[in-house]
Amino acid sequence: MPKFLTATLYAPLASFGGLAVGERRAAERFPTRSMLIGLIGAALGVDRADEPAQQALATGYHFALQIFAPGRPFTDYHTAQMPSRGKTRFATRRQELAVPEQNTVLTSRDYRTDFLAALAVSANHDAPHTLPQIAAALEKPHYTLSFGRKSCPFGLPLAPAVAEFPNLHAALAAAGGQPAMRKLLNRLNPKPGEIIADTALAPTGASRTEFIRDQPVSRARWQFALRPVAILNAESNAT
Repeated sequence: MPKFLTATLYAPLASFGGLAVGERRAAERFPTRSMLIGLIGAALGVDRADEPAQQALATGYHFALQIFAPGRPFTDYHTAQMPSRGKTRFATRRQELAVPEQNTVLTSRDYRTDFLAALAVSANHDAPHTLPQIAAALEKPHYTLSFGRKSCPFGLPLAPAVAEFPNLHAALAAAGGQPAMRKLLNRLNPKPGEIIADTALAPTGASRTEFIRDQPVSRARWQFALRPVAILNAESNAT
């Protein structure tokens, strides 16, 4: 039987960053692959500047999520200081703020409140870390973990566990049956929703496929590739 790492993902305030262009910082409706890779990397203590280690994480694992509570969209507005736009190009934020004359611009960031999901992770044969190693790191992370932005701490322990399951559906059901999660389910009154899975984990005949640009290509250059994502109904029988 396939082996999975399962965990609970809940936060009162979460943000799953999408494409960031201009003053708008939009968010996807579910955690992106790049965010989940970053979560594992932060727990293990993998530095963002370590390009080989980041690439190994990006290609070593497959992810699936089952959404129990999609949360409510929420937008927060910020003011930021920016120099006048001209021919000068700034390499860093420090260089921008060094300009004496600054203009105030309005920016927005999207969040979701009370988002709850179950997570299942599988490892390729060449994965740089085993699933038990990742589970131990999630229990005692090297860096402080957050659900998207640093202003979004987790509201429950992740409760990571590693076990063999007959299929993906069973793994996600086990993650959704954690005691702390059951108490939260009673309060939020949600029900098992759609499953978002890497296509490698999806059974034949997935309900539909979406494309999202969240596969890390280079952390140093902050580049991401487009990839297909399988969207399954809660009743789908994953194999």
